Amino acid sequence: MSTSKTAKHTYHHGRLQASLLRAAEEMLEKRGLVALSVRAAARRAGVSHNAPYRHFPDRESLLAALAADGFARFARALEEGQARGGLRGRGEAYVRFALENPQRFRLMFDGEVPMARHPALREAATRAFAALAGALAEYLPGVPSRDASIAAWALVHGLASLLLNERIALAMRAERSDEEFVRAVLGSVRFAAAQPAA
Repeated sequence: MSTSKTAKHTYHHGRLQASLLRAAEEMLEKRGLVALSVRAAARRAGVSHNAPYRHFPDRESLLAALAADGFARFARALEEGQARGGLRGRGEAYVRFALENPQRFRLMFDGEVPMARHPALREAATRAFAALAGALAEYLPGVPSRDASIAAWALVHGLASLLLNERIALAMRAERSDEEFVRAVLGSVRFAAAQPAA
């Protein structure tokens, strides 16, 4: 099937937006944010350069959609991590997501896209942030639980950023893999947590 027929078929069945996001995601992780444009994503998806503009009128709207999708995946990864390993599992999932999706993670957290202009992005980020800010709520009822949750969030985000930016030397890591190192670091930190009142 020719490219033009493929593009027409994809667009007709309402899959153009998903195809463009997949293409943009691949470009983002392989070539970085600078190389990403609506036109480049269209070319990679095999559609005409005008086809995407109904869904993504400009580069910022494409980046906002990528970031919103990233926050949705991120929230699911954290929930799965907590289901497998409690609070430490959530922390490990946070760092793992960053290391497996470095460019997407940077896009989500570095303020490249103003959330105020993109409601879907703001909503997806707010859901993820609310879960992080309330992670210790069942262990520490009341206002201190939010502060402790934000402290834990700062810890895992800082660890993820240090690893992403290669600021922790292998010698400091004692030659351990990322996974082993993250587990050891998070395991060395203890947050005082009282059981919730009956």
